[in-house]
Amino acid sequence: MQLTDHRIIKADPATVWAAILDPEVLRACVPGCETLTGSVEDGYEAVVVQKVGPVKAKFTGLVTMSDIVPGQSLTITGEGKGGPAGFAKGGAKVTFEPVPEGTKLDYQVDANVGGKLAQLGSRIIDSFAKKLADEFFARFQTAVEGPADEADAVPSPEAVAAGAEPEAKKGWLKKLTGG
Repeated sequence: MQLTDHRIIKADPATVWAAILDPEVLRACVPGCETLTGSVEDGYEAVVVQKVGPVKAKFTGLVTMSDIVPGQSLTITGEGKGGPAGFAKGGAKVTFEPVPEGTKLDYQVDANVGGKLAQLGSRIIDSFAKKLADEFFARFQTAVEGPADEADAVPSPEAVAAGAEPEAKKGWLKKLTGG
């Protein structure tokens, strides 16, 4: 399965680059990620729980970053074994380009599965892989930009009763800069 897409992230390329290399940001962005330990240089060990159709599995594996051109591009590659469910492996070639709105993040994803997962059929697997890639990059965008103001600015009933203004949650960028 191959997928090509892009996102416009409202942050400068240096900030987006720093976020893609941050293990805490990556852990928060990978759907179903229970743990992610390691470093960019040595790779990350990850434990991810996913349900694909009727098959639910805990995958343990390795995530590596390669072909690194600082501030411009990198390749994220992952491979995990899910016991009797089979295996999953894939990668994403990611490029960063400055645009007036911030940073254009282009990605090309390639994914393969084997074992029981492969028996589900290519339509289910392709749909799941696309959903997983879209969710990862959507979470990444939210981690860098912060949640949308309207969705985030919903005050609690107690705050409304007290007449308080809603407090916006901070994204990765805002936490980093204290803004």
